[in-house]
Amino acid sequence: MTKIAIIEDDPVISQMYRMKFEADGFEVSLADNGRTGVEMVQSFTPDIILLDLQMPEMTGSEALAKIRTQPWGANIPVIILTNLGIEESPKELKELGIHSYIVKAELTPSQVVAKVKEALSL
Repeated sequence: MTKIAIIEDDPVISQMYRMKFEADGFEVSLADNGRTGVEMVQSFTPDIILLDLQMPEMTGSEALAKIRTQPWGANIPVIILTNLGIEESPKELKELGIHSYIVKAELTPSQVVAKVKEALSL
């Protein structure tokens, strides 16, 4: 089963994506901030990560920087899922090796699932 980690501080959004991905056959694990997201990714070892940028305790870009420094996190595909436009996003995202950047308001959950499947070549 394909595993996806969703690191998102809005519980309504994270539960909506959990239900959508589980309906599509994914095993889903959730974290509600960057700090717990890093811990969860280490133990859950997902195939892909959906990562919000604006979160409490640790931002998405800070969490991604920590994930990328670990052997277990160096090559996990990461899709940024945020309400920030790309021009407002932290500049270091490019160097941190994101797969793609999605603005939440621009795609439906079904379209996000399709993007994740495309990223994983499923």
